[in-house]
Amino acid sequence: MLVDAFVYLAAAVLCVPLAKRFGLGAVLGYLIAGALIGPWGLKFVSDVESILHFSEFGVVLMLFVIGLELEPQRLTSMKKEVFGGGTLQMALSGGALMLAGLALGLDWRAAFAAGFALALSSTAIAMATMDERNFTQTPTGRSAFAVLLFQDIAAIPLLAVVPLLAVAGAGEAANSAPVWQRAGIAFAAIAGVIVIGRFLTRPALRIIANTHLREVFTAFALLLVIGIALLMSAAGLSMALGAFLAGVLLASSEYRHALETDIEPFKGLLLGLFFISVGMSIDFGLLTSRPLMVAGLVAGLLALKLATLWLVARMLGVTTRQRLLFAMLLSQGGEFAFVVLAAAKGSAVIAPEWNALFTIAVALSMATTPLLLILHDRWICREAAAQREADAIDQSGEVIIAGFGRFGQIIGRLLIANGIRPVVLDQDPDQIEMLRRFGYQVFYGDATRLDLLEAAGAARARLLVNAIDDVEANLALTDLVRKSFPNIRILSRARNVSHYVALRTRNVEVVERETFESALRLGRHALEALGLDRYRARELADQFRRHNIATMDALIPHFNDDAKILTASKAGRQELEEQFAKDRQAFDEAHDGGDWHVRAAADTRDGHSKA
Repeated sequence: MLVDAFVYLAAAVLCVPLAKRFGLGAVLGYLIAGALIGPWGLKFVSDVESILHFSEFGVVLMLFVIGLELEPQRLTSMKKEVFGGGTLQMALSGGALMLAGLALGLDWRAAFAAGFALALSSTAIAMATMDERNFTQTPTGRSAFAVLLFQDIAAIPLLAVVPLLAVAGAGEAANSAPVWQRAGIAFAAIAGVIVIGRFLTRPALRIIANTHLREVFTAFALLLVIGIALLMSAAGLSMALGAFLAGVLLASSEYRHALETDIEPFKGLLLGLFFISVGMSIDFGLLTSRPLMVAGLVAGLLALKLATLWLVARMLGVTTRQRLLFAMLLSQGGEFAFVVLAAAKGSAVIAPEWNALFTIAVALSMATTPLLLILHDRWICREAAAQREADAIDQSGEVIIAGFGRFGQIIGRLLIANGIRPVVLDQDPDQIEMLRRFGYQVFYGDATRLDLLEAAGAARARLLVNAIDDVEANLALTDLVRKSFPNIRILSRARNVSHYVALRTRNVEVVERETFESALRLGRHALEALGLDRYRARELADQFRRHNIATMDALIPHFNDDAKILTASKAGRQELEEQFAKDRQAFDEAHDGGDWHVRAAADTRDGHSKA
């Protein structure tokens, strides 16, 4: 076991950072790692099936964590997307793939089982990819999650139907329990999960938490998920769905965040192991013996799912620019496809040779998702942006705002509230579409284009607010305006210290670091919380601001000399401490008292004693 663990961890540690470095994404890195160490690679691992079954628990943990983040009220609000969009996707994708199976010569039973198995998408890959891109909480991400959730639910009846499709006396169908009996067991298992999650888990968590033993709490969290997974598996249902349901029931619990924190590391490792095992399960022998058939199946699967998912995205109201991204996220085959195909093979619904072909098609389709997303990011999005012409600007004013994200919007709203209508330029079509729905007039275009600035009235404007977050584009705009419109005053946002220095060397007089003022204000609140009065806290914060800006300006001539910067920084920090010490001494003497933070600590202790 230790040797196997070493092999898996070494493969992940070597391949995943390299894949991330070359822009391939973590999921593809895990798949490559599995292919390298598997039976068709370096042959470090031979028993792929047992590893695949074990690692599927990573999907179970992932759905438990997703459930913890999804309160029942939010799930109810998503019922249209889950049951409307999910049903539509399964019907369109499953129907199209079933027709393709009939065209390949499969009988209707095999075509039905294969078609709807292949219609399922990979929850693990899609959710991991959306998390990696911070895409989960976007409207498109929520629509994708809703469809994935319905697929996990739909896998249950699909697994129940497959044995019924078997020819009488073949496989396991003849010995299986009646449908009503299996349905009763399924409902009883779901009811058991609800009872456990709603009535038993919280008191148990309270008792465990009172022990103040973190490792026991972690052990109970794992025990809970494993127990529910075993219960659902014994009832012939999806372990992942049971874990998700338990997570939803605990989403409003006071222990939600503690559970999520304890489960997260296990979820990440087991999900990585799942992707590695998928990479190992790819039968590269079929690639050499029947390459055209495998390539045709993968291409056909992707083409049909992309087309049907694009239609679903349109019907769900996904924006035009995001529909292809939505389709690419869900275009691959899913984890439950392996389970459904295995059940179909065991019931003699699908012949073994077709089962092997469909299995490799699912595995390879999983590997295509990161590649499709790279294609989307690097070429399709860029081409779409290049093809879209800038908006015709029919407005002019004293102020131009370049960049209307989270930083620029605050400036714009303040100006608009005071009767000043700025000309706003931004280059994110989705952001512009959203802002226009809220009544903001924002023009699409690249603010670093001279003709666009001229159309916005830069020659007559008094002020340019440079709120572009990309440092290179921000500096390019500053250089262009300095050269072409020397009379306009520039106020700029700075991402960090080096950006601040670059702007100041370009003679931009007003530069605000985007996090400095908010951090300084929070520091003031910290001083007040420690017992300092509000006026004194503000005075100290203002003094710190003046000293920081003066130190920054003094560093500008030496910014490329690390030794001088280090010396100046140390001298500046020492000077600040000495100045604060003198001010504190003068303040204490003037107010005839001791050190303020000592008094504040004493007051705090007295308050606790009285309490």
